[in-house]
Amino acid sequence: MADRYNTDVVIVGAGPVGLFAVFELGMLKIRCHVVDALEMPGGQCAALYPEKPIYDIPGHPRIEGQALIDNLLQQLDPFKPHFHLGQHVCALDHGSNAQDNPVFTVKTSSGTEISCGAVIIAAGAGAFGPNRPPLAGLEQYENDPNPAKGVKYLVRRREDFRDQKVVIAGGGDSALDWAISLSEIAASVSLVHRRAKFRAAPESVSRMEDLVQAGKIDLVVPYQLHAVQGVGGMLEDVIVQDLNGQVRHLPADVLLPFYGLSMNLGPIAEWGLDLDKNHIAVNPETAQTNHKGIFAIGDIASYPGKLKLILQGFSEAAVAAHAIHPLLFPGQALHFEYSTSKGLPQ
Repeated sequence: MADRYNTDVVIVGAGPVGLFAVFELGMLKIRCHVVDALEMPGGQCAALYPEKPIYDIPGHPRIEGQALIDNLLQQLDPFKPHFHLGQHVCALDHGSNAQDNPVFTVKTSSGTEISCGAVIIAAGAGAFGPNRPPLAGLEQYENDPNPAKGVKYLVRRREDFRDQKVVIAGGGDSALDWAISLSEIAASVSLVHRRAKFRAAPESVSRMEDLVQAGKIDLVVPYQLHAVQGVGGMLEDVIVQDLNGQVRHLPADVLLPFYGLSMNLGPIAEWGLDLDKNHIAVNPETAQTNHKGIFAIGDIASYPGKLKLILQGFSEAAVAAHAIHPLLFPGQALHFEYSTSKGLPQ
């Protein structure tokens, strides 16, 4: 028999913005359940970048991804949300109550059904997975149980890569950030990119260039991944090729291809929402979509002037919470107060 629950709001996505939405709703005495396909809260911060430093969280000159998630979980703990982890939303039924406000039933892949008065989509840019390089025989190196051997798409623990021969492919922030960080502990770090220009923050590019000059990073440009080879499923070499067909063999214990994430909205794409590619159009004044009672915040939300920053997602979480309150409690005045004066609701 399916588990059935009743709450005020269902949040789809337990990344940092979804977690902060729990807090903002809680401050308004709004109950919520949170659904996420991952087995633990934290979204990409926890799954892909737990040890990657973040520099633009107010009040934190530097904080690692997992530390940010731990702080958010501590912050929301007084409100005791119900988490449904390791399952994804597969259907959404909706009707209306006597006041003509929406009533939703969220159904998950585990058979769970949750009735609520509003839904917040905080799913980043939908379900995500790494973009895999199109190399023959790649899969035989992807399943090495050692987290610092073979082909891996994330760094869960930096220390695992100590004294390893690391090849990193890509030209964005993740590639450069990890090349810089792992150059401190790895036996060698080779950074492969198809051109000498990078899509990373200027400061990261400058730091990487300094490490290249110091011999700490081997900058392999303009090259692209061509092949991987090894013995018995153990990676030994990454072969790269330039536009003229010249090849280089890079000794490697591990290849880290950082080519971004492939995004998929999944069943959300069938909810009749106004979509802009893999993003959901919202009214920035309320974070509400074109469907009353359905809101979108964080990277998945789209509107003019949108910045894909965690801090802007935090702001959207507050905006959505205050827009939801009159839907759930029509006619009840909401007097805004600063947290410093009202504290946490009892």
